[in-house]
Amino acid sequence: MASVCVDEQYFDVASDGRLTLIPGQLGLRAILYYRTPGTAQFEKAAYPWLARVKARVQAAGGGAAGARAAANQLVAQPGGAGGGYSEALIEASALGASETIVVGAGGTAGTPTVDGGNGGGSSFGGLCTANGGNGGSAVMTSGTGIVCYSGTSGPLAGVGGFIQGGGGSGGPFRLSGEQGQSGAGGESHMGHGGWPRASSGAGGAGRGSGGGAAGALARDGDSVNGTAGNDGLVVLELYG
Repeated sequence: MASVCVDEQYFDVASDGRLTLIPGQLGLRAILYYRTPGTAQFEKAAYPWLARVKARVQAAGGGAAGARAAANQLVAQPGGAGGGYSEALIEASALGASETIVVGAGGTAGTPTVDGGNGGGSSFGGLCTANGGNGGSAVMTSGTGIVCYSGTSGPLAGVGGFIQGGGGSGGPFRLSGEQGQSGAGGESHMGHGGWPRASSGAGGAGRGSGGGAAGALARDGDSVNGTAGNDGLVVLELYG
């Protein structure tokens, strides 16, 4: 009778003679991407071979306020903060039968005199969470005098094996009724903040996932809306 040598690092022979794979030895088998803001469910039973999950969770960025200026005057606003980021390597035994996935929505764009909205948090159950970026406020009023304001502070870190808060935004300044610049959007781990303006218009939108929006600028009677922050993202790497 022929005999077979078994690599004990990868295989096990059960008492009934069945050759089985040792859990956790197959490496990366699937990557799941969740991009749409809202909730979804991860069902562990759908992956009977699952040994562990690496969760990568990016929260959404904050939106920015709009701006309205009187004739011969200027207004510039700060950007929204970038969303926080967390990641964790989780053993399958630590997972519930079903884990809720949350993808945060980007903060809303403010109207000419209204603050930008806060970005939503993202999470994989309670095991890996990240906080959304704060929206930029409509702090500057119409005028001609020299003035500057602080940017928007970034959110605190969430829960996970590796955690970091989001990046703070740039602050705006005004040199006169004709010259000034809005604040840049805050950076995120998986995206970039929007670019600031030195001419009338909405601030730049972020790039990638979780970036904050840049602030708006208006001058000489202009009235402009702000910019929305970027949505979050959840990535699950499944190992067998």
